[in-house]
Amino acid sequence: ASKNGLKPSLVRLHRMTVPEHVAEFWKTFAASVGGVEDKRFYEAFSFGDGEELADSLAELVLRGTKRATAGSVWHFEAEGKRLPAAGDLSIVTAWSGKPLCVIETQSVEAVPFNEVSAEFAAAEGEGDGSLVFWQAAHREYFTRECGAAGREFTESMLVACERFVVVYQELTGATCSAHALILQTPRLTLRR
Repeated sequence: ASKNGLKPSLVRLHRMTVPEHVAEFWKTFAASVGGVEDKRFYEAFSFGDGEELADSLAELVLRGTKRATAGSVWHFEAEGKRLPAAGDLSIVTAWSGKPLCVIETQSVEAVPFNEVSAEFAAAEGEGDGSLVFWQAAHREYFTRECGAAGREFTESMLVACERFVVVYQELTGATCSAHALILQTPRLTLRR
């Protein structure tokens, strides 16, 4: 284990190139902030495991309600990816793959599922914002995710609790079907 307690494969260098279907969106974002190094790109992704969930969670991000997300640590490892880190930039997409916004990771903490805090659950912005809702919804999701991979969900399973801010957004209003481009005042923290 490394000094942060994670398996070495979780801390190895992760380099992902900007996928072609979001490359123009990334270029427009980069130009809007005066340039950004491609090495800060972490991934392009949609939330959840289905269209309705993905698009509803993306909408919460666009509204400013959802400022955090959680993923199983073993899933990152299975995909050969390091955990996101402060300063990483990711493109959130609709289920269809349409890019919606760029988020900047502020922090990531790996904690057992049963130790996720009420404050983090509220930052996720889902349901009524309570820890009880978060646990029920994420228990269902992680049970599906584990089952699809031949694993079993446990309450002590490590979860990567990521906090983020939206630094660039493509939509007006809060629907995933809008097409107008708006540029937020960049809140990008450039790393040295």
